[in-house]
Amino acid sequence: MRRAVRPVRKQGRRTLPKLSVWNRLLLLFTLLFLVAATAVFTYYYVKFSRIIDARLSGEVFSESSLVFAGPTLVSRGQPGTAQEFAARLRKSLYAEAAGGSNTGFYRLVGERLEIYPGPLSYFSTSPDREGPAALQFANGRLVSITSLDSSTPLSTYELEPEVITTLFDSSRSKRRLVRYQDLPKALIDAILAAEDHRFFEHHGVNFYRILAAAFADIRAEERIQGGSTLTMQLARNFFLTPRRTIKRKLMEIFIAFLLEQRLDKRQIFELYANQIYLGQRGSFSIYGVGEAATSYFNKDVSSLSLADAALLAGLIRGPNLYSPYRYPTRARERRNWVLHRMLEDGYISAVEAEKACEAPLGITRQNVEATQAPFFVDMVKDQLLALFPERDLLSQSYRIYTTLDLDLQRAASEAVAIGVAEVDKQLGQKKYPKGSPQTDPYQPQVALISLDPHTGQIKALVGGRDYGVSQLNHCLAKRQPGSSFKPFVYAAALSSGVDGSQPLVTTATTLLDEPTTFQSGDQVYEPENYKQEYHGQVTLREALAHSLNVATVRLAEMIGYEKVRNLAIAAGFNRDLQATPAIALGSYVATPLEVAGAYTIFANEGEYVAPSFILAVNDSSGHNLWRSSPARRRVLDPRVSYLMVNLMESVVNNGTAAGVRARGFSLPAAGKTGTSHDGWFAGFTSNLLAVVWVGYDDDRELKLAGAASALPIWTEYMKRAAQISAYGKAEPFVAPPGIVTAPIDPQASVVASTGEPSVQNEVFIEGTEPHGPIPKEGPGGILSRLFQSRGASQVPVSPAVQPAATAASPTLPATQIIQPEPGKKKGGIVKRFLSIFKGGESKSKGSVENGPSQDQPVPSNEKEP
Repeated sequence: MRRAVRPVRKQGRRTLPKLSVWNRLLLLFTLLFLVAATAVFTYYYVKFSRIIDARLSGEVFSESSLVFAGPTLVSRGQPGTAQEFAARLRKSLYAEAAGGSNTGFYRLVGERLEIYPGPLSYFSTSPDREGPAALQFANGRLVSITSLDSSTPLSTYELEPEVITTLFDSSRSKRRLVRYQDLPKALIDAILAAEDHRFFEHHGVNFYRILAAAFADIRAEERIQGGSTLTMQLARNFFLTPRRTIKRKLMEIFIAFLLEQRLDKRQIFELYANQIYLGQRGSFSIYGVGEAATSYFNKDVSSLSLADAALLAGLIRGPNLYSPYRYPTRARERRNWVLHRMLEDGYISAVEAEKACEAPLGITRQNVEATQAPFFVDMVKDQLLALFPERDLLSQSYRIYTTLDLDLQRAASEAVAIGVAEVDKQLGQKKYPKGSPQTDPYQPQVALISLDPHTGQIKALVGGRDYGVSQLNHCLAKRQPGSSFKPFVYAAALSSGVDGSQPLVTTATTLLDEPTTFQSGDQVYEPENYKQEYHGQVTLREALAHSLNVATVRLAEMIGYEKVRNLAIAAGFNRDLQATPAIALGSYVATPLEVAGAYTIFANEGEYVAPSFILAVNDSSGHNLWRSSPARRRVLDPRVSYLMVNLMESVVNNGTAAGVRARGFSLPAAGKTGTSHDGWFAGFTSNLLAVVWVGYDDDRELKLAGAASALPIWTEYMKRAAQISAYGKAEPFVAPPGIVTAPIDPQASVVASTGEPSVQNEVFIEGTEPHGPIPKEGPGGILSRLFQSRGASQVPVSPAVQPAATAASPTLPATQIIQPEPGKKKGGIVKRFLSIFKGGESKSKGSVENGPSQDQPVPSNEKEP
């Protein structure tokens, strides 16, 4: 039986269902979108990767040059603790262990501090190199210093210079870099609680937080809450603009993911801690917690307390909104909010939170001058720009070592703050239009410059009362120095005791102090004493001590105005000085810096040393690029210099500057007050010199004498300086060889016998001391002025002025007619006679006709009580 055969079906290919046109288009667009998205992602990945790599390669932050103060001299017996000295070393970039810093490191074991300068130490290239040393402390004092190289006991030691600031560009920002391991746990926790408590859990972006922040903002119809993580904030601040757009937010998220791939959490947090903006300090922007710790608390970041840390963390959201200086109540509330967040997140206990909430803000007084010396730094930058290209200064990590003493700078800023408040009170400087700032153009300005008179190194400088309001450095402003210039007249006169010039002038020379008209070319000059009080016959000591104008002009006329000018220029004054009677009263302009430099000829035994403020410039490897070599020159014989110091001691002890003693400064000191439109005081001890100026920017009359305006500031400064170990050991001024003392009776004008009631010991250059009667001046008047030559410039001698008779120089005749210089027309007798009654061609009282000008300045009349 035949089997039925089934037909075999052919196995055909399975075919896809036919796609519609729309489905095909959708697929195509999907593929194109994926390709485009991949391309865009790749483009931005590569772009931002390169930006991130470039930004994070090498030095993350722009390493502009660092400006350091000068080395700090410490000595056995001075107050201090090992911890305090270690804090100073940290500000000098020292590390706590070897290898932590190329500048150096230290070891702190109980009360013993071991110091090891490194290859980038200032002393590595300094001629006076300091090696490693051990400092031992006990009972709050430094009791011993031992060299670790030789085990030799030392009496003094220089600490590494502290960092003042970084050189800044037009943005004027300040930053002090810190490492993550240097941050206290309280600060890390405070920042996390305030800004991103899930930082160590997310991968750069917290979408839940972003949505919650957006919802909160929508409900409040304003931006009240931030949704950015720390990583996103870092991405925004490092790479993007602050514009708030959706595009920027997407880029911020993208960069945050990339940062999380390249860096670990600690590295990200360290970058964030060094980058965040934390407010203003004067005209500087504060970046990073390291700089903020110094600016707000004057502490190293590692020393911040819990309350300090919470305050800084609270400032991140709004540094100006929560400024503890402008809004202390608001700042306290913000700090306590951070503390409560820390409590909620489990970072601190309830007891710790309560204690920190009750703590005061603890911020340091906002004194920019004391810690940053902005006027000084501006001077440093100006000089550096004359030596190096600006791009190198802002990128090559140079180390600029200056002469600044931060302890003295602090003393200067405090003295200025106290002094200007006193000046304001005397002048009634509280009447301003409503809404005007506390510091405005209607208030008097101030300048204080202090230097080492033996080296010329500027130790402290305050160029104005508020740098944030005005950056004009008044230490460089030209103003009339008034009677603070008079010592140069007396020094030029006393130089006759060593240079052989005539007439011979000694400290016993007498001058006639009475109303007098002085002739200078076609000008007639009539200076007046303060309150028009005249003293008749006076010695040089009395004339200088009581700042007698007429007697001083007589002395200048006697020795020749040109001699005064030559001495002043040799002492560092500008060449605008003119050889006229007005020069004797300081009527030609000079800067406080010039006056300070000029006074070194008195405090430095007759040698001028130019003021300087940069010690050295090293590159990033520690190699020296430039070193200071200030100009020095002999201007006065040391004996003449000592006579002037001795005379100026009388000014301080019982003359116009007696307020120095009345205000409690007791160290041996010499100086001179000055009053023009402004107030001046220049004075010094054996190891510190300071000049103070007070006046208005528009050159209005201050209406306060130098003794009432500048002198109190000088005294406050020197009292504080005396509390610093290096400057509290001022010695009495010592006479050099060739100085003798002789008893003088100024009332009887004779060389006195010892033991007489009115006798005074006077100092002389050996060989010029008087041995016989001391003649008084003859009376001045119409006849003496009638026959006085005009235009004399060689050695003009007023007929009314006679030097003391000495063994070296006989008494000069009662009158001496000096011939006019060749080529100058001699005035007739009738013309001079009429000038006595009519004022001549330009007679004036205390000023030159037609008021002040560049060629004819208004003479200063000393207004000292």
